[in-house]
Amino acid sequence: MTGRERIREAAKLVVKVGSSSLTTPQGMIDVDRVDALVDVLAARRRAGTQIVLVSSGAIAAGLGPLGLRARPKDLATQQAAASVGQGVLIARYTSSFARYGLRVGQVLLTADDMMRRSHHRNARRALARLLELGIMPVVNENDTVATDEIRFGDNDRLAALVAHLIHADGLVLLSDVDALYDGDPRKDGATRIAEVRGPEDLDDVELGTSGRVGTGGMITKVEAARIATGAGVPVVLTAAAHAAQALAGADIGTCFHPGGRHPGTRLLWLAHATTGRGRLYLDAGAVEAVVRRRKSLLPAGVVKVEGDFAAGDPVDVCAPTGDRIARGLVNYDAGEIPELLGRSTRELARTLGPEYRRELIHRDDMVILEPTTTRDGARGNV
Repeated sequence: MTGRERIREAAKLVVKVGSSSLTTPQGMIDVDRVDALVDVLAARRRAGTQIVLVSSGAIAAGLGPLGLRARPKDLATQQAAASVGQGVLIARYTSSFARYGLRVGQVLLTADDMMRRSHHRNARRALARLLELGIMPVVNENDTVATDEIRFGDNDRLAALVAHLIHADGLVLLSDVDALYDGDPRKDGATRIAEVRGPEDLDDVELGTSGRVGTGGMITKVEAARIATGAGVPVVLTAAAHAAQALAGADIGTCFHPGGRHPGTRLLWLAHATTGRGRLYLDAGAVEAVVRRRKSLLPAGVVKVEGDFAAGDPVDVCAPTGDRIARGLVNYDAGEIPELLGRSTRELARTLGPEYRRELIHRDDMVILEPTTTRDGARGNV
């Protein structure tokens, strides 16, 4: 079954819609656009498909009421706009879905809810129960309280993680662009990329940057597709105006197909739902052992430690150049590590006795970070 067919037949879907697809240029909620989207989702929901809607638009919806002409750049004003706009947004969804006798439930998440495993489990249980009760969950990042250190940065990434969280059968990303193109679609000569089956399909693709009222762009959508397909979830990217066709499996937009082996929940969570709380810098030999031979990280191969973290926190593992090569759950507090560096396993076992836990990071608690589109905008592979 193809990716589009899987979305057509899906019993459980995540649909994400961006700010620009819900608001006017002045930042106000566009009632007609919201109702048009709800018409499509309600029809699929009444046909028996469980749907989680990941909706941007809280900050954008707050611009008009606050008299702001553009998305604010400072965090405090963004939080204020989100506080005002989130109420406007959820009220509009509540009213619109009520036309079909459907109830909505608001779910606000921060990246911390995905990073901490207990929060991660709680979010999964809450979403599962809402779906069991026939409620349409409307998920958004909790922009009112999120800080720069604990933000997803965009709802595309959040949607991909939610799709993984609830074991969705498909993810539909709705934007103001109808597909991924090999160049700027506003210019002549750009060609739609209908199918993406692997990194080679994106080798020469020029990805755009963020939009006017949102934080996303093609970079974040490709990254979201990479996360979702890495969990075995097919993704269709298209314009919000084509939502019905996308959910019906039509040949529109761009379909990202899952392929090959998929990492388990633990490793996918570690790679995409955590942020390193510190850094461990390796020598060349340790890089070879970790990346090529998939060995655990031992103290002898670490030359420097940065950050303030506790045992059990995720930390980034870096090459001598500073490039991140892996992320793992460290077995020691940051303050304990300097005295271990460069010392052999035998010496440490003799000196520390039963308190020595051998590995800084066990290989089962570490994921290799392949070249990728990162949260700071570097382009890479899907």
